[in-house]
Amino acid sequence: MLGFDVITIFPEFFRGPLDHGIVWRARQRSLIRTRVHDLRGYARDRHRVVDDRPFGGGEGMVLKPEPLFEAVEAIREAAPRVSEVVVLSAAGRVFDQGEALRLARADQVILVCGRYEGIDERVVDHLATVELSIGDFIVSGGEVAAAVVVDAVTRYVPGAVGKEQSVLRDSFSDPSQAAPRVEHPHYTRPAEFRGYQVPHVLLSGDHAAISAWRRRESLKKTIRNRPDLIDPDVLEEADLRMLEEMRKP
Repeated sequence: MLGFDVITIFPEFFRGPLDHGIVWRARQRSLIRTRVHDLRGYARDRHRVVDDRPFGGGEGMVLKPEPLFEAVEAIREAAPRVSEVVVLSAAGRVFDQGEALRLARADQVILVCGRYEGIDERVVDHLATVELSIGDFIVSGGEVAAAVVVDAVTRYVPGAVGKEQSVLRDSFSDPSQAAPRVEHPHYTRPAEFRGYQVPHVLLSGDHAAISAWRRRESLKKTIRNRPDLIDPDVLEEADLRMLEEMRKP
């Protein structure tokens, strides 16, 4: 069973994100375990202070190293397993599907939620196994990011998703593609809505044609929404031909 341990100063935040959808079902089936730890419970002073002013001056406050080290060490002592310690920070490398798959192979994922101006760097250097960001933007704290990571990683836990092959076909996950790309468009009933038609090929029953359409539309959507993912050097020949056709005026 994969264990998630979240360290935060706002434990009540997780009463929602962990109680719905795939994460909730995986918990009910004992495929994963989730525990939320209040960082203030590991502070030694009577006021349960977990932050202080940054050395060198500057705005904001910084989470102190002592309670974070004590929290992680206590979690590890209570359940000695091979664990990943993830610091969630805007300064981390961007979390992606590959990282989700890697974390899903761990026994335990400990998620440290940053707050304020940041976390004492000694936590990153000497306690964390990885520092992750969920994108090039700023949110108020690591709680939102932790919920994203738990959800994404849980999808790779065997049995968490009803049709496990569907996970492999998600955006950025298709093993048949040489380069990552977004998923092809999806349609459902009715076949016509307000004059908008479902592409005829999807109604044809021709699985080879449908597969070719999905591959082409996936590439088109990637070019439109995520051109940064397009690297001609790693595209397959068929995709290169499609790319050239799409770029013709």
